[in-house]
Formats: sequence, structure tokens, C-alpha cells
Amino acid sequence: MQEGNFIFLVSSRPIKYILVGKSYDFYIKADKLPGKHPFSRLELLVGPERLKALAGARVIVFGVGGVGSWCAEGLVRSGVGTVTIVDFDDVCVTNINRQLQATSLSVGKSKVEEIVRRLREINPKAEIEGRHRIYNLETKREFDLGGYDYVIDAIDSLSSKVDLIMNASASGAAVFSSLGAACKVDPTRVRVSSIWKSDRCRLGKFVRKRLRRWGFKGDFLCVWSDEPEFCVDSGNDVSVEDIVDEDINANTNDAPTNKTINGSLVNVTAVFGFTLSGLVFQDIIKQARP
Repeated sequence: MQEGNFIFLVSSRPIKYILVGKSYDFYIKADKLPGKHPFSRLELLVGPERLKALAGARVIVFGVGGVGSWCAEGLVRSGVGTVTIVDFDDVCVTNINRQLQATSLSVGKSKVEEIVRRLREINPKAEIEGRHRIYNLETKREFDLGGYDYVIDAIDSLSSKVDLIMNASASGAAVFSSLGAACKVDPTRVRVSSIWKSDRCRLGKFVRKRLRRWGFKGDFLCVWSDEPEFCVDSGNDVSVEDIVDEDINANTNDAPTNKTINGSLVNVTAVFGFTLSGLVFQDIIKQARP
């Protein structure tokens, strides 16, 4: 045994500290060690009752791009027991810089199928459902939002986003929404606020205007950035993180045409996603017994 080293041993004897020169041996009763399972560190943080509450929560995530994919991962790694993800798109090579499921091997495959596989590997006991569908004004009746505790909006079409927010709010589910994550490079500028206070977000401006036009009187928390837009060029990508033209797709089926294409960065989009999952997590443990 070298001087200055700490040696940790498991023993059936009571805890004792033995001084040997300048070294210390720690003997810990084996029956005092915490049980090891995938969420043992989480259980140490929140306690068994809150862990059960997390396992019993039901969340549906609309859009698993640069924001929603990280949100879904955060939910499952935080112990949420039922997660449904909804997205109609396939992985594009231009998704690789910011989307969780996008790799050189997954290009051309369904985003939903790729991320469902990953989430089931993380927690095989969780109920993970993937729906390769689009949410829009025509398909919205296919989704029973009242069957979930939380609805996450991470979609990019303005009309579909606003419709989802209104339907989810009417269903009784808690709603958390992602606003504009594109054209941002500083993750320290990400904010959480009421939708009515997201005044420095360009997409938030259009969402608020459409909500007022459609008679929405409620409120919900959204994730946004107060950083001024940082974009030097627009390409021809069809996978986007936000739509800023309020008339785009207002009466169409969200097919990826005529969309405004903006640059985006994983350092920001992932923070948006993890913040959304964090809002769900905090709400669950706040309501659960310690």
C-alpha cells in the first residue's frame, strides 16, 4: 500500500478507520451500500417516492429534431416511464451537426425509429412509443393529448405549433414549448418564461400574435433565447428548427417546402431540449412526496 492512497473495502464488520502510516482504509458494511440500478443516483437525489412519480409520468414529444431529440433523451434518463415521440421526417445528412439520432449510419432512416431504439436501450422498462406521423390541422384528432400529463412542443410549423399548444392546454395536460433555437450560438442566453414575456424572440412574436388571433387566453412556459440572431448565410436545407414567417404553412400540411432555412448549433439546440425535459422533471418532483 502506497502512502497517501485511499483504499475502499467492503466488509461485514462495522465501519472503522485504520491509520497505517499516512494511509487510510475505509471498511463499510456491505448492507449499508445503496442498491445499484440504472436510476440509483437519481434516487439518491430525489428519493424513492419521487422516483416512482417520475416512472408514472406520461409525456408526449412533438418533433424530435435538434431540440426534441435531446428533450426525449433527457426525459428517459431522468426516469420518466412513458414517453411518446412524434415526427414524420427521416434523418438527413444536414441533421448530423445537432440532432441526437443523426449519424453517418442513420441518414435516410426514420428519426422516430432511430431514437426509439436508443431510448429503449437506455431504459428497457420504459414504455417508449414512436409515431412516424405529422401533427397538423388535418391529423390532430389522431392524438389523444388528454392521455398525457405533459405535452412538449418542439415542432416548427407556426400554425401546427399554435394549434398543438391550444389543444394541449384545453386537454388539461401541462404544456412546455420551444421557441426559436436557430441563429443562436450562445447557450448561456437560453431563457424560460411565460409565452407572453418572450418578447426578445422573433418566433415568439409570431406565436403570440397567432395565439391572440385564435382567441387563446391561457399561459404556458416556453424556452427561448434572448441572443440577437447570428446567421451569416442561409442554405438549402429542408430540416429546420424554427419558422419565422407567420404565413408559412398556415393552411398546408407542413410538407418541408418553401420554409425559411436557418443555421443552428447543437450547443444551443441541446440546451433547449434538456431545459424542456428539466421543466417536466421539476414539475413532477414538485408535486410528488419527498
